[in-house]
Amino acid sequence: MSGHSKWKQIKRQKGVTDIKRGQAFTKLANAITVAVRQGGGVSDPAINFRLRLMIEKARGINMPKENIERAIVRASGKQANEMESVIYEAFAFGGIGIIIEATTDNKMRTGPEIKNIIEKNGGTMANQGTVLYRFDQKGLITAENDKSSLDDLFLIAADAGAEDIEELSGEVLIYTKPDELGKIRDNLSNKIKITDSELTRRPNITVQITDMETAQKLFFFIEKIEALDDVQKVYANFDILDEIMKTLG
Repeated sequence: MSGHSKWKQIKRQKGVTDIKRGQAFTKLANAITVAVRQGGGVSDPAINFRLRLMIEKARGINMPKENIERAIVRASGKQANEMESVIYEAFAFGGIGIIIEATTDNKMRTGPEIKNIIEKNGGTMANQGTVLYRFDQKGLITAENDKSSLDDLFLIAADAGAEDIEELSGEVLIYTKPDELGKIRDNLSNKIKITDSELTRRPNITVQITDMETAQKLFFFIEKIEALDDVQKVYANFDILDEIMKTLG
């Protein structure tokens, strides 16, 4: 287990929400607009799966329906033409790779803001491609573990077309090919209780954290980046000892 998944687990253990509700609405509205644009202008979530994922996340935090509809309508306006997805790569202390996914209407604002936080916290910006190869793009389905054995759950997931599964604090993480996420989620929906699904980046090279001070410093670092309005997701290729995880929780 590593990176994004363990980071989410730590925040759940501490009862920490990702961001303030108003900021969460803004981030998701931007993501919805970009999802429509990336889907060729298709505003029907039954056809545009990326849009469907974003709408489900918006509903999951009780984002008002009118906010969702406004973000979809905005995708056909002039402002949407200025909104784009951007990926930034960086290294934190200890050689930990960082990928930052953002949506922005002004890269001249977003890039310097991210660079400022990276460098103030002991990291460095990286050239394009130097961090990305350390991660694989995957579909990720999170489901409740109903006390079935991991072997049984693996067979259920594999039969539906999944590539791999992991256990994490009473949950099961099911990995798929990115373009098969929707199909596999539908195949599993009547077999297990799904709590979330998303496109993610799974580390294929990890850096292990073995001390509490480094772990706390890293989590503070990621929180600072996530707090930026334009940032959607932050991935890091760290792994962390279970005893440290328990202490942090």
